[in-house]
Amino acid sequence: MDVRYQVFVSSTFADLEAERQNVIRTLMEMDCIPAGMELFPAIDDEQWEFIKKIIDDCDYYVLIMGGRYGSVTADGISFTEKEYDYALSKNIKVICLLHGDPNSIPVGKTDASPELAAKLKAFRDRVSAGRLVRFWKSAEELPGIVALSLAKTIKTYPATGWVRADRAASRETLAEINELRKEIGRLRESAPLSRRALDGVNIAGLDENFAFTVRINDKEDKKISMSWKRLFGLLAPEIQTLSQGSAIRKALIGLVAPIADHIYSRTITDEVFSTIRIQLTALGLITVKKRAIGTGLDWELTDIGEQMMFESRVIPSQASE
Repeated sequence: MDVRYQVFVSSTFADLEAERQNVIRTLMEMDCIPAGMELFPAIDDEQWEFIKKIIDDCDYYVLIMGGRYGSVTADGISFTEKEYDYALSKNIKVICLLHGDPNSIPVGKTDASPELAAKLKAFRDRVSAGRLVRFWKSAEELPGIVALSLAKTIKTYPATGWVRADRAASRETLAEINELRKEIGRLRESAPLSRRALDGVNIAGLDENFAFTVRINDKEDKKISMSWKRLFGLLAPEIQTLSQGSAIRKALIGLVAPIADHIYSRTITDEVFSTIRIQLTALGLITVKKRAIGTGLDWELTDIGEQMMFESRVIPSQASE
């Protein structure tokens, strides 16, 4: 079944008209559905609500940045930056295309206002920080850059896409696709930190050590250092059994500091426990939700976490092949 992806193209308008046309033409040649601001060159707040709905329906987002910041809204932010922020908030995968030599851009295509120039620099710095970007210097370069970047993004982060109704196998198939789109939307809203806020961030891996302290009997500190993989291997069966955060905390202390005496006097700080919870969430090994009844948090292994638990705890066969 053929799937076509909808791609939102975001940029300032008049100064990047040729660049936008090249990108849009490339998207159409890739059988994608381009969407953007062509119908709204003079956007206002009312039309912004419609633009957000268009972005909601898109699978990917392409940002083209040249020498202008763009029209500024009442809150001092350009519509281009608002589109970018909104796409991130909806967990849409972003491809950033930045001009590689801003100083070479003709004066007529740059901001004369120092204030707008400063806003552009701040926006450009924010887009570049912790994120993979592509650089271009001429409109002619963009088709190749877009084709390679989007193809790699689609392969690495496959999205839902759209299917023509007359090419669907049956009404049941269409209903299933619609349900899948809804489910993906729900998953995006509840996506773990690793999906939403850690894109491009250099996070510690499973083989790296985490050092922390367990306080024993209000007097002695026991220093612990172990890899995240080892820590998760110890804790995973407890998460599978206990789920409630407070119980997991007690189990964790007993696992990392197994001392016969002072069972109830061993503690770890809230900061240490929160760091462990956040790191395991960011690594995609657990999900954490507020308890339906009462207070506190419930922990649950993800599919990846469950597989990692089996790999770390299952005893391999000693039989020779």
